[in-house]
Amino acid sequence: MTESFHRSGEHENPYEGQQQAPVNPEWPPPPAYAPAHAPHPKKRTRGPLALIAAVAIVAAAIGGGTAYGIQELTGNDTVASSSTSTNVVPSSQKGTVAGVAKAVSPSIVEISAESNAGSSTGSGVIITSGGEIVTNNHVVAGASQIKATTSDGKSYTAKVVGTDSKKDLALIKLENASGLKAATLGDSAGLQVGDQVVAIGSPEGLSGTVTSGIISALDRDVTVPTEEGQDQGQQQWGQGQGDQWPFEFGGRQFNGDTGNDTTTYKALQTDASLNPGNSGGALIDMNGNIIGINSAMYSPAGQASSSSDAGSVGLGFAIPIDTVKADLAKLRAGSTD
Repeated sequence: MTESFHRSGEHENPYEGQQQAPVNPEWPPPPAYAPAHAPHPKKRTRGPLALIAAVAIVAAAIGGGTAYGIQELTGNDTVASSSTSTNVVPSSQKGTVAGVAKAVSPSIVEISAESNAGSSTGSGVIITSGGEIVTNNHVVAGASQIKATTSDGKSYTAKVVGTDSKKDLALIKLENASGLKAATLGDSAGLQVGDQVVAIGSPEGLSGTVTSGIISALDRDVTVPTEEGQDQGQQQWGQGQGDQWPFEFGGRQFNGDTGNDTTTYKALQTDASLNPGNSGGALIDMNGNIIGINSAMYSPAGQASSSSDAGSVGLGFAIPIDTVKADLAKLRAGSTD
């Protein structure tokens, strides 16, 4: 936004049209004595608009980015968002996996979901101190009961706020939660192949697991199911053996049959190890900003009958965080798409 401002000393010249001595154009001084009949200079408005503009400038200078999804000026429903230049990691540990893990792990939860098909485990990212959590739709689809456990071991009951199966996203809200550490949502538009990343989640129920790697490709068209329990991979997931979620890429299907009802989205590809249970967890840049929500992984076991045969081979996919931010208002409004 471009704004123009007048310096506080500027005013209309009451002697316009009269010959005057040259003055310094950089800062014209006012006349020593204004004639009694001279008109009063116009006063600048110094009300709420001026105050808001000043506050906005100060906030941008301090925050290093723009606020996103602010519902209230104060409270616990404010989403922290920034450009990827914002450093969440302490300067002494900047650029290290250990620094990222220490800074972001308190914002990642393990999610346990119960449904008619069985139980499952996934991950989620806290986006507000009041307990709003972003995760994958397939982690909570059809769940009759959801529990989330924070990094300090506290367990909360959660309810689904909104879902978007076309983007494999869901927003859940913890009950009676406050004072949680919200993650900072970064900017995925500026990512490049080769950028270092860290993944945090709960693979196989091992909460707080940290892996690292790079962005190995951008804008991958990944196809996933939109309906719960329509495929063998989801049946495995429903039997408590992890979230070995099937997906399709390049005309080939992985981890089971994706079925007939599918959706395709642009994904980040990473070689950071993702295993069953990482779904819904965070993909993070080296400044500690969330740049993706982990959503799918390739398993060499294909349609194996046991998740113990599954494992990461460096092909994982994440939903870009810009997609999440664009969908957040819809999820908060209670979408059930």
